[in-house]
Amino acid sequence: MGGFFGVVAKEDCVADLFYGTDYHSHLGTMRGGMVVRNGEGFDRSIHDITNAQFRSKFEDDLPKLHGRMGLGIISDYEDQPLVITSQLGTYALVTVGKIDNLDQLTTHLLQRTGTHFSQVRDGEINPTELITNLVDGEATFETGIKKCHEMIDGSCSILILDEKGIVAARDRLGRTPVVIGKKDGARAATMESSALPNLGYEVERELGPGEIVRLTAEGVETLVPAGEHLQICSFLWIYYGYPAANYEGINVEACRNRCGAALARADNVDVDFVAGIPDSGIGHAIGYAAEAGLPYRRPFVKYTPTWPRSFMPQDQRVRDLVARMKLIPVEALIEGNKILFCEDSIVRGTQLTDIIRRLFVRGVKEVHMRPACPPLLHGCKFLNFSRSRSELDLAGRKAVFDLEGVDNMYLDKYGDPDSDHYAAMVHRIGERLELTTLKYQRLDDMIEAIGLPREKLCTYCWNGEELYGIDSP
Repeated sequence: MGGFFGVVAKEDCVADLFYGTDYHSHLGTMRGGMVVRNGEGFDRSIHDITNAQFRSKFEDDLPKLHGRMGLGIISDYEDQPLVITSQLGTYALVTVGKIDNLDQLTTHLLQRTGTHFSQVRDGEINPTELITNLVDGEATFETGIKKCHEMIDGSCSILILDEKGIVAARDRLGRTPVVIGKKDGARAATMESSALPNLGYEVERELGPGEIVRLTAEGVETLVPAGEHLQICSFLWIYYGYPAANYEGINVEACRNRCGAALARADNVDVDFVAGIPDSGIGHAIGYAAEAGLPYRRPFVKYTPTWPRSFMPQDQRVRDLVARMKLIPVEALIEGNKILFCEDSIVRGTQLTDIIRRLFVRGVKEVHMRPACPPLLHGCKFLNFSRSRSELDLAGRKAVFDLEGVDNMYLDKYGDPDSDHYAAMVHRIGERLELTTLKYQRLDDMIEAIGLPREKLCTYCWNGEELYGIDSP
C-alpha cells in the first residue's frame, strides 16, 4: 500500500514533515523517505524500514534537513522520493498506487527517444520513475499527470515538489484519498487525515477524483477540477485505514462500529463474550457487542512496543512470526468460554489458523468468527494492500479449488450469499480454520455501514466488478 505527506510552510517544515509521514507507518513496512527543498536545492533521505520503525531510522537525519517545503513517503515497494531534472525543471515526486500495465508502459517509453530507467531493483523498473517519464513527456505537471491517469491501469495518486510549492493529484477515480490541511502559515497534503490534528492542522478539504491542485503556504489553487466518478477503496474503512481517519467525511472507527452492529443484527449465536482480532477487528467487535448487549473482552492483547503490523512483509514466514509474537493470550479469559471474534477480513487465513489453534490449546470451548466484509474472491488490481502472489492464496479461492478442482469456476455463484455455492464455500473455509461457526458480513450491509452510495465504492475484491455504474474509459 503506502502513504504520503507533503507540507509547504513559511517557516521550516521538517518537524511537521517528519511526524506527518510517521503517521502513515501503518500503511507500509518496506521503505521510508523524506525530501526537503531549501535555497541550496533538495536534501533527500531514504531508509529501509523492514526491521525498524520510521522514526528510529530518520531521527538522526533531522538535524541535517532544513527547508520550508518537503515530501515524505511510507512505501511498501519502491525507493521514494525521487529527485528528477527534466524539461519541467528539477523536482521531487512521491506516488501511491499500483500499475498493472507496468511492462507495457515501460516498453512504450523505451521506444520514445531519450528515455531510460536507472531505478531498477531485482530486474524491475521503479514504478515511480516510470511515472516521472510519463509526466516529463508533457508541457506541464498537470497535463503530465492527466496523461498518467489516462495510461495507467490500476491507480496513482501523486505529490510533486518544485520551487513553487507542491502539486497534489488524486487518482483518476479517487481510489486513494488526498486530504488538504491548513494552519497559519502552512498547507499540507496527506493520505490520512489523522496525521493532521496533532500537528495543529485542520482539514481544509478533500480532493475529488482526478483533481490536481497546487499548494503554497498561502493557499490552494485548482489546476484540474475533480471528475464526476468516484470509486474509493472500501477496504479503507474495513481494514487498513487508521481509526481516527476520515475519508469522504466518514470516520473509520464509527464505520467499523456500524459494521459490527450489522453483524450482530444478522446473528443469533450463544456466546459468553465478544472479542476483536487486534487491531482493526476491535472497532467491529465493539459495535457487535454494543448491538448484541454482550460483554466485550480481550482474550488476546497486542504487544505494541516492538512488533509491527503483520500483513505487509513479503515473506510469509516473517508475517506468521510477527502475527504470533505480537498477540499474547490472556488465559484467564479463554479457558471454558464460548468466544465470538470479529475480524476485519479473512485474506489468506494462515495467521488466523494459528490464533484459533492457540485458543483451543488453552481450553476455549467454542470459537465463532465474524468477518466484517464478505469472502475475498479477487486479488486487488488497484492497490498493494496484500502481498498474496496468487489469487489461490485467498481463503475463498482455496475453498473454491477444494470444491471444484479449479479456483476460478462459478465465481459469480460463490459470491452470491444466498446461493448453495456460497454456503458450501463458507463451510469449507470454516472447516479449514477449525472454527465452531463462521458467518461473513453481507456486501449490502457493509456498504450501508460505510455510508456512501454503492456506485462510489470499489468492491472488486468481493465481486470482481471494476467500474460499478461507470462506463469504461
